[in-house]
Formats: sequence, structure tokens, C-alpha cells
Amino acid sequence: MSKVRRAIYWQLASLVIAIALTSVLSRFFPIVDFTETLQQHVMSWGAWGAICYPLLFALCNILLLPGGVLAVGGGFFFGLWRGFFIVFVGNVVATGVSFALSRWVATRWFRRKFSRDTALRALEPAVKREGWKIILLSQLHPLFPTSLLNYIYGLTRVRFGTYMLWASIGRVPGLFLYVYGGTLGQLGLKIVRGKSYPRVIEYWIWGGAFVTTALLLAVLGRIAHRAIQASQGFGNEPG
Repeated sequence: MSKVRRAIYWQLASLVIAIALTSVLSRFFPIVDFTETLQQHVMSWGAWGAICYPLLFALCNILLLPGGVLAVGGGFFFGLWRGFFIVFVGNVVATGVSFALSRWVATRWFRRKFSRDTALRALEPAVKREGWKIILLSQLHPLFPTSLLNYIYGLTRVRFGTYMLWASIGRVPGLFLYVYGGTLGQLGLKIVRGKSYPRVIEYWIWGGAFVTTALLLAVLGRIAHRAIQASQGFGNEPG
């Protein structure tokens, strides 16, 4: 199994474990009270929160740690649009640093690390043929290990500016879905604490928007997967 596929499973497992752990702990500990206190504490940081949080998100991605929980946290702590902007900035920082490390700082080390990885061998000719299309398509799936891709793309001949542009655009749908999920968590906390009394139509609007975004992202991810397969990309790697 390749490093890329293992990273996909690791990110998915981490999200499932986090949700399950929260559900179990809520039966024995005041998770709701703790979550509200944590939210208020982060919000009390003011401008520092908007500076530190994206740097924390970037560091998580640079170290190849699952960043989905922090992306959800962006929506939970800061709201939809502010949270999305904060997480997006962190993603851009992580993309640039990871790519630069792989391209100019530790090229030999990373090339030895990924020399036998089927993803790198399939990616190099695909990028040479398709260019920006492959970069964009490989970012569209929300569970794809984009933090690992930053290092792998740094070993190809793609230009830094080209990669930064299309990788950032390709990550917008996935990041938005994560942040939107966090925003729903924020609204749910307000309802539980009796600070918000939404009407039934509002539940339908929030839920419908989330499902629509998720379905759209799933369709884009499927299209991207098929296009990469046609270009002899990641879909052809042996399991």
C-alpha cells in the first residue's frame, strides 16, 4: 500500500475516532460545558486568534498530521466566513512551506523517501502531460492527503506559482465543507445551551446547504478520480 493511500485512511480514521471519542466522553464528562469554555477562550484571543490559528493549522499540515479537525474547529470557533478565511490562509502557508522544503531544502531526502512510491512515479508524467489540470483535480477530494501531495509535487517539474495557484483553488470546496461542519457545531452548541431557538425552516436550510455542499464535493471528487485514472494517476496504483 502506498504512502498516499495510507495517508487517506489515516485522515479518515482520525476523523471517525475523534467523533466516536467525543460521543463516548460526553456521557461521562461535561463535554458541552468544556466545549463552550474552550470556544469562549479562543474567541477571547481576539486578533491573536486570527494569527495563531492559521499558523497552528499550517504547522499541522507541514508535519503531515491530520488537519481536518482543525479545519472544523475554524468554523466552530470563528464562524463560517471568518473561519474559512483563517483556515484557507493556514492552508496556503502550509502549501508554500511544504513545497519549498521538498523543492529547495531537502530534495535528496524527500526523493529517497518517495523514490519507490507509486504516486510519485505516476504523478510526474501526468503533470508533464496535463499540467495544472492534474494539480487541480488531485486537490478536489476532501479526504485526499493534500499535505503529503505538497511534498510530492515539490519533486516534480511544476512551477511554484502554478502549483500554489491551482492547489489553493482546488482546496476551496473541501475546506469550505469542513468549516461549514464546524459552523453547524457552533449553532448546535447554542441550541443545547438555550441561546438560540431556530425555526424548523432554518434546520432545513442549514442541513440542506450542508448536504448539497457534500454531494457537490463528492461529485467533483468522483470526476477528479476518473480524470486522474485516465491520465494514469493515483487511481492505477496497486493496493
